[in-house]
Amino acid sequence: MRLYPLIRPLAFALDAETAHSATLRALRLMPPRRPPHFAESLATRVAGIDFPTPVGLAAGFDKDAEVPEQMLSLGFGFVEVGTLTPLPQAGNPRPRLFRLKQDRAVINRLGFNNGGQPAAYGRLLQCQHMPGVVGVNVGANKDSADRIGDYVSGVRAMAPVARYLTINISSPNTPGLRGLQEEGALEELLAAVQRVGANKPIFLKVAPDLGEGDPERIVRAALDHGIDAIIVSNTTVSRPPLKSAHASESGGLSGAPLKSLALDTLRRFRRASGGEIPLIGVGGIATADDAWERIRAGASLVQLYSAMVYEGPGIAARIAHGLARRLKREGMASIADAVGNG
Repeated sequence: MRLYPLIRPLAFALDAETAHSATLRALRLMPPRRPPHFAESLATRVAGIDFPTPVGLAAGFDKDAEVPEQMLSLGFGFVEVGTLTPLPQAGNPRPRLFRLKQDRAVINRLGFNNGGQPAAYGRLLQCQHMPGVVGVNVGANKDSADRIGDYVSGVRAMAPVARYLTINISSPNTPGLRGLQEEGALEELLAAVQRVGANKPIFLKVAPDLGEGDPERIVRAALDHGIDAIIVSNTTVSRPPLKSAHASESGGLSGAPLKSLALDTLRRFRRASGGEIPLIGVGGIATADDAWERIRAGASLVQLYSAMVYEGPGIAARIAHGLARRLKREGMASIADAVGNG
């Protein structure tokens, strides 16, 4: 997407959410095509799924599963849609999405705005014939009286159209949601999801804002309840020094300022797990060097979103090709050889 530097000023002239909606509309007009070819060394198997490259699109971009095929066509090795809730919900009041251009970051307090799982199910059903890995990220409705029940019903409902499902309990924009990461609630949630018997890999997405001992506790619960991978991590409510005008906005911070915290959190989960459960690195990844650093720190896969706002959708293919060159330079045959080898 070499045109993106020309398009970006037009997109940035719009507020962030309007630009995002316009981008989705434009992508819907793009006929899906076969994904580009990547070096065989990039192919990797995680949780029984074959990924053509380890570079994926994080949840949040395609909340309603409108353009997963198009994003695969643009060079993402896999796409995670959602977060999808059982019932449609409008999310938090606008404005709720902010670019921090000087910091190459984004703050969002969207609040799981989506059209609900049934509508997305129909769209995903239509793209089952296309090659590529599409995961579904599920959450709970804000006003739900039974949030664990929402996750159970989401896993059950979306399993037929998902290659994997992600349990998202780490968004800061639904009040009380992160409380499901606490010991008793997490055990109850994972046990309930395990009883569904979805026959699809289940991933757990965690926050970077964790206390001492939390990675060990979460890893233990994940292993006890058959979770197939842990996504490390979601946006942060912490605020490192920022330069942009929107720095004081509330919500989850993503992009470049999250990089060091997300990397440190990944390392903590790698130490806690000892490689017993696959990890997926997210947060502040914008280059092949960033992705390589996460892989060497223990990530079997990586995901990005905020960097695409600044670099365009061609970023996924650029990072993947960069990783292939790095593997060749290091004398490694595959991504699996590099995982945790740092």
